[in-house]
Amino acid sequence: MNQAAGADRTSFPTNGPQALRYRVKGMDCPTCAGKIETAVSRLPGVADVRVNYGSQVLDLALDEAATPRTELEGRIERLGYGVAPLPTASDLAMAQASGGAPPAETAEEPEPPLWRTRKALLGILIGALFSAGFLIERIAPGVAGEYAYWPGALVGLAYYGRRAAVAAFAGTPFSIEMLMSVATAGALAIHAAEEAAIVVLLFTVGEMLEVVAAGRARAGIKALAALVPKTARLVDEADGTIREVAAASLAIGQVVVVRPGDRVPADGVITDGASSLDEAPITGESVPKPKEVGDPVYAGSVNADGALQVRVTKTAADNTVARILHLVEEAQASKSPTARFIDRFSAVYTPIAFAFAAAVAVVPPLHGADWGTWIYRGLALLLIACPCALVLSTPAAIASGLAAGARRGLLVKGGAALEVIGRVRTVAFDKTGTLTAGRPRVSDILAFAPDASERSLLGLAAAVESGSSHPIARAILDRASADGVPLRPTRDARAIPGKAVSATVMGQTVLVASPRHAAESVRLGPEAERAVADLEAGGKTVVIVVRGAEALGAIAVRDEPRTDAAAGISALRKLGVRSVMLTGDNRRTGEAVASELGLDVKAELLPQDKLAEIAALKAAAPVAMVGDGINDAPALAAASVGIAMGGGTDAALETADAAVLNDRVGDVAALVSLSRATLGNIRQNVAIALGLKAVFLVTTIAGITGLWPAILADTGATVLVTANALRLLRA
Repeated sequence: MNQAAGADRTSFPTNGPQALRYRVKGMDCPTCAGKIETAVSRLPGVADVRVNYGSQVLDLALDEAATPRTELEGRIERLGYGVAPLPTASDLAMAQASGGAPPAETAEEPEPPLWRTRKALLGILIGALFSAGFLIERIAPGVAGEYAYWPGALVGLAYYGRRAAVAAFAGTPFSIEMLMSVATAGALAIHAAEEAAIVVLLFTVGEMLEVVAAGRARAGIKALAALVPKTARLVDEADGTIREVAAASLAIGQVVVVRPGDRVPADGVITDGASSLDEAPITGESVPKPKEVGDPVYAGSVNADGALQVRVTKTAADNTVARILHLVEEAQASKSPTARFIDRFSAVYTPIAFAFAAAVAVVPPLHGADWGTWIYRGLALLLIACPCALVLSTPAAIASGLAAGARRGLLVKGGAALEVIGRVRTVAFDKTGTLTAGRPRVSDILAFAPDASERSLLGLAAAVESGSSHPIARAILDRASADGVPLRPTRDARAIPGKAVSATVMGQTVLVASPRHAAESVRLGPEAERAVADLEAGGKTVVIVVRGAEALGAIAVRDEPRTDAAAGISALRKLGVRSVMLTGDNRRTGEAVASELGLDVKAELLPQDKLAEIAALKAAAPVAMVGDGINDAPALAAASVGIAMGGGTDAALETADAAVLNDRVGDVAALVSLSRATLGNIRQNVAIALGLKAVFLVTTIAGITGLWPAILADTGATVLVTANALRLLRA
């Protein structure tokens, strides 16, 4: 059916490479992903191949003039995997631009029960044949002998041998199926048919357990997608009636009704009503948040008590849940440094192990030992040599760590970032909007000049700041609006980053600047300097209003620290991580806030100064930078790992290497703890994988264990590694 669908889609090939995306069914481990990536990459006209075994998604660019889409899909199916097309990012963007619903995903069919899967049916058949052979041999031992076990062994050999041949032809000669097939065929050749049948049976059971484990790992992320309701109550703009529509069809600007107890069907803004919303499924915040007109809401959050009308601001393909899912999928697709190293190691290790097994089978008999005994041991070593558990050790832990973080509102963009976070020794925080609430309020207005009043100072500062989105500018504009001060027209407005904002107001140049920068232009009197010093000592940020060559007065704002900031810094200290605040604010204000929170401070920093401080910290040890995801972009990029705090905003999801959706400082420590738990899990997995192989290597060469314990060394290690990684989901 998939090939027929593909044929329809290739009727009119396009010029040049085209982005394609597929759901690949049955891809349950990194080894599967590696086989598919190798096979697909060898086709002409294929580029940018990315395989994500966690989400079972294949992305690539294909030039259909070189390779038809049907040939690509056929190669994947011949490897033993199901393939179905998915909409690409460009498909979703076109649907969004046209206002239509996103393209349907043809792979969204429900998963069949485990006992109906191909591997389960194969296992049942081999198990039945093995049981029949066992009974025949016990009831009538002289009738069939070892040949009673041949049917079960041959069924397994036919299935895995075919897959091994296809994989070898596609560029993966040392696959687990190849090792299995050689071991099974060799066991039959040396008259160990009973063990050959046991080997294929145990291997099939192990494959089934991998399917179960992989499904559990994906379940957490699928549960997040299921949070968004399938339907929505749309308000008809023409007559005000309410009708039920598919949530995926909602367009930007439409209004929906959300009743108490309902889930919000789309990202939007409340236009009518007030209520408390439980956003725990999206941000991990356990306490419902009060919301009123003008407040944003997220798809999937639960309306607790009041009816709401919400104007849609994001389509289904672009809402917060969809973006979180996309980021987690992208993160799982990117390999961590440890995973890349293990991939390179296994690519060399497997052929060497294959050669070693062959040497064990041949060299001793050439010196007089028994051929049957050493061939048997060599075949067992082949099964031990499989690197599946080792290859799986890192991505399984990374995938579980990423999923566990996403469920708590901690987004990490890839295994590399997740590894680095656990190794940081210093965390650098921005002040405004990060350690503080980011909503400063005007606390003091002081006039220096005889002809200046609080109202005139506020009016001039508000006029100059009218085009700025800086928190101090918003505080001044909010106070002017509250006091009824009108905004005067301005021209020639410009900003000097980290220093000042200036504009021409009523024919005169007006500057709103930091005291340090204002002192470069005008002289403040002793009384004014003392007043500024007193305000800054109280933890307030002061700006000087300068007109022409005269300092008219000062405006002070206060941005209170977040309620959990001190506890968050303390949690980092307990983890052995030093915290430092990097701020462009004045030294006295920075020291006042830092003293209250218990961390070091570097103040009066321009953007380039922050970069220099980050570089100095990074030279000593890995450093994380935590900012609001907008103004701190250069510092976030320069740090070993950048962490954005943004409450689910676009900037928080798209800037830096990680994002804290809750706006909680304490979640930075949670990220460090999660990363360290993941790194510890990786070390445990590698120890399990290599430890079991080492034990069975020795026992096999010594003749203590044989073929079926050897297959347990592989499948058993794979299951143990996966189960150990799944523990992170409970973190």
